[in-house]
Amino acid sequence: MTLPKQIHVNLFEMNCVSHITHGMWVHPDSNRERFNDIDFWTELAQLLEDATFDAMFIADVIGAYDVFRGGPETSLIQGMQIPSNDPLMIIPAMAAVTSNLGFAATFSTTYEPPFAFARRMSTLDHLTKGRVGWNIVTSYLPNAARNFGYDDEVEHDHRYEIADEYLEVLYKLWEGSWQDDAVLADKEHAIYSDPAKVRYINHEGEYYRVAGPHLCEPSRQRTPLLYQAGVSDAGRSFAGKHAEAIFMGGSSIGQVRSFVQDVRRIAAEHGRDPADIKFLPGANVIVGRNDEEVARKVADYKRLRSVDGYLAHSNSPVDWTQYDRSESVEAIVTKLGAASGRFRRYLDPGQTVGQLLDNLGALSRPFTVAGTPKVVADEIQRWVQEADVDGFNLVQHLTPGTALDFAELVIPELRRRGLFRTSYADGETLRDRMLGNGPRLADHHPGARFRDPANLGATRRREPAVDNEPAADKQLTLAGGGNA
Repeated sequence: MTLPKQIHVNLFEMNCVSHITHGMWVHPDSNRERFNDIDFWTELAQLLEDATFDAMFIADVIGAYDVFRGGPETSLIQGMQIPSNDPLMIIPAMAAVTSNLGFAATFSTTYEPPFAFARRMSTLDHLTKGRVGWNIVTSYLPNAARNFGYDDEVEHDHRYEIADEYLEVLYKLWEGSWQDDAVLADKEHAIYSDPAKVRYINHEGEYYRVAGPHLCEPSRQRTPLLYQAGVSDAGRSFAGKHAEAIFMGGSSIGQVRSFVQDVRRIAAEHGRDPADIKFLPGANVIVGRNDEEVARKVADYKRLRSVDGYLAHSNSPVDWTQYDRSESVEAIVTKLGAASGRFRRYLDPGQTVGQLLDNLGALSRPFTVAGTPKVVADEIQRWVQEADVDGFNLVQHLTPGTALDFAELVIPELRRRGLFRTSYADGETLRDRMLGNGPRLADHHPGARFRDPANLGATRRREPAVDNEPAADKQLTLAGGGNA
């Protein structure tokens, strides 16, 4: 008999007040205003570990959302991802009060050089005993670009070109700079490391020059479990080459399934086993013990939902609250022309302004279910079967209520169906939990080739490609993008 597919569940979090369900922080049962308190994070980590969640997946941005209404004021009023703290800094405290829960932190490849980040992640992998992952992003906020000396965002596909070399540098440091047996810790002869087994990487590429050696000795995973989020063509190509788990969106089960199939195809083209990538869409779950409790929770969300918060989060250049609800979105966009810019693709021109405003928020996203445990588990099982996904990043509507409800009501139902673990495997790393192939990158992963010393010092130059970016602009981009 074929065993049912085991579902992976992460809690989607951010080190701030209002992460992704804007307005809910004022709920009387919310404790999000405590996010600066380390006890907030250790308590949440212990809740997740008791329920055997896979990991806490921590989002991050390195700029303010300041396009809506021409500045950051709305974001500041709403606590909408500002103030926010570094996601990496809270992991050691949570690891200290847990033994099995994983932690996946977001970090951008666009603005900070790879050498220092390599050491930070290796340190976390040591401190967590192999329970850390990295959500690879390339940063998209205009304010983030200005914070690092740019006039505007680095062009989208160019960010992925930088990221690809960034990963190559990291693989050389994590996988190749130290041999597995380089550390002797020989007290008798007073030799800690064998220098013959520690190497410079001498990377010279288009964007980075890094000598090495890596400053950290090998950790359990060496390379942290690699998460990625991005559905563009460049994002898919990058994911198929590098990612081991993908956090994703999509407008329907069919679109999600098509994305999964496409990324698996790209992975195979890179010589990888397509099964080595896990797909985890965001899940909006409101669960109650009965229909009345569910209805009350949904009503609370609708009552507290902040339209301003969602518009600020979308970086909308248009203040839709200033228009009559009966007006046509298409007519307004046509009238504004270029002023609506790149945000055209996020709008349904067939809507009225009222419909647009009413549809803002978490409960309008594709994977949304509100119901009793059976109803929620049925929907989870349907998505896993029909979309070919492997689990979910659970969006935290109410903190800690969403995680607590899922732990107390949904997980027991999933366990009854044989869909969710009843305990952790002792001593497993996050990679082994997610992929089941041990703590290290798979041998056919592109990063594994840098275990061979012959591949460490190779000069990397990108092949000429179709490039519409003026040479002068590219020179400015490269100067700000890293230590090239």
